[in-house]
Amino acid sequence: MLNVGDKAPDFCLPNQDEEEICLRDIKGRWIVLYFYPKDNTPGCTTEACDFTEALPDFEGLNAIVLGVSPDSPKKHRNFIEKKDLKITLLADEEKELCNAFGVWQLKKNYGREYMGVVRSTFIIDPDGKIAAKWEKVRVKGHVDEVKEKLTALQA
Repeated sequence: MLNVGDKAPDFCLPNQDEEEICLRDIKGRWIVLYFYPKDNTPGCTTEACDFTEALPDFEGLNAIVLGVSPDSPKKHRNFIEKKDLKITLLADEEKELCNAFGVWQLKKNYGREYMGVVRSTFIIDPDGKIAAKWEKVRVKGHVDEVKEKLTALQA
């Protein structure tokens, strides 16, 4: 997994509207990049709704919020419409970005092992370096933690 101080890997991924979002186009701003396992599941829905609710605060901090999962743009669009989300979701169907950030890992659940996304969040600074990271995120209170950290980093 990438660490604080590492350069964020370049990426170009389609969003929920099939528009390509590239790091090079949003560099120069603070980026909150969060990885989650799957659209329309309880924890992922709570996290997406929390980020949506806090979006004005992040925008006030000149930050863009991007959610990433292996779901397709079509699934993202459905998730956004169903839950009235305001954040941008990126489709990493080939898991290239998940692998680049080291969040695609072996997981264990009820005795079975499988590969999946470890819920993680990264703050990328305007120079394209990782300024903060959270691994194995617990959803409750997470968005507030990210906001506090971003505020502290900008102070």
